[in-house]
Amino acid sequence: MQIGYKLATEGFEPKEIIRQALKAEEAGFDFVEMSDHYHPWLDTQGHSGFTWSLFGAIAASTQNLGLVTGVTCPTMRYHPAIIAQAAATMAIISDGRFTLGVGSGENLNEHIIGQGWPVVSRRHAMLREALEIIRLLWQGGYQSYTGTYLQLEDARVFDLPDELPAIAVAASGAPSVALAAELGDGLFAVEPDAELVQSFRGEKSSGPLYGEVALAYAETEEAALEVLMEKERWAVGGWKVMSELPNPVNFDAASATVREDDLREAFAVGPDPEKHLAAIAEFSDAGFDHLVLHNSGPDPDAFFDFYASTLRPRLTT
Repeated sequence: MQIGYKLATEGFEPKEIIRQALKAEEAGFDFVEMSDHYHPWLDTQGHSGFTWSLFGAIAASTQNLGLVTGVTCPTMRYHPAIIAQAAATMAIISDGRFTLGVGSGENLNEHIIGQGWPVVSRRHAMLREALEIIRLLWQGGYQSYTGTYLQLEDARVFDLPDELPAIAVAASGAPSVALAAELGDGLFAVEPDAELVQSFRGEKSSGPLYGEVALAYAETEEAALEVLMEKERWAVGGWKVMSELPNPVNFDAASATVREDDLREAFAVGPDPEKHLAAIAEFSDAGFDHLVLHNSGPDPDAFFDFYASTLRPRLTT
């Protein structure tokens, strides 16, 4: 079992993200996972630094901390040839500590290039082609590819690591699990769904299984809920909403009727370690072996102390 920390680029300015990564390593986390967005979910979050620049700085500043994109969309805003090159470089400069998490993306970040937002079936087909292109380029040499949606012409990634990074594919149903097993090395999910794990393991016996656990640590429930209402209420809408809305203003409107009780259902809220451990156990019991703690509480440093003193001893015994 490995325990990771979620670096939320939407909620903090770039230098603070780097500082938090160093604190995560100091607190004993095995890896950090970082979102890869162009926009925040809500304007009240206020930030959206460039993930790949941040990972370069973090790789150079840490020793043993794993690095995971959670997740990158390699189909629109980025062409997969760029991601193949970026991930290979990250694997080299991090001495093999990098994992490429990929998914089919959100309208929030991908519409900015002015190409519209494809329907779900097309997005999944595009992700398949993107993974095929990445795998092709990682074979070395000059490569070309002609797909229905994506093309590659005489491209070569010159700097490839001795060991290629693992690819974890975000999954929510049977088609995406099958894609993860076929063209990925692992699975990424935000729900403690044992069926996803079982389906993946039925097709692939090994590979990392990443599960993202929603927490909100604070000295009181009220303090945690105040921050959640201000900055994280978008998260209760579900994936069909999260993937389709184009801008923070739309998420603001869509989450206007969210109640504190809704947030209590979606997050482990407050100072009680048993609540946080129970939320984590849902994922470990479902079979996930790389647990990502996404703390949305008001004080990251207080959470690092809480993890090191209270959660970690319980999770590593």
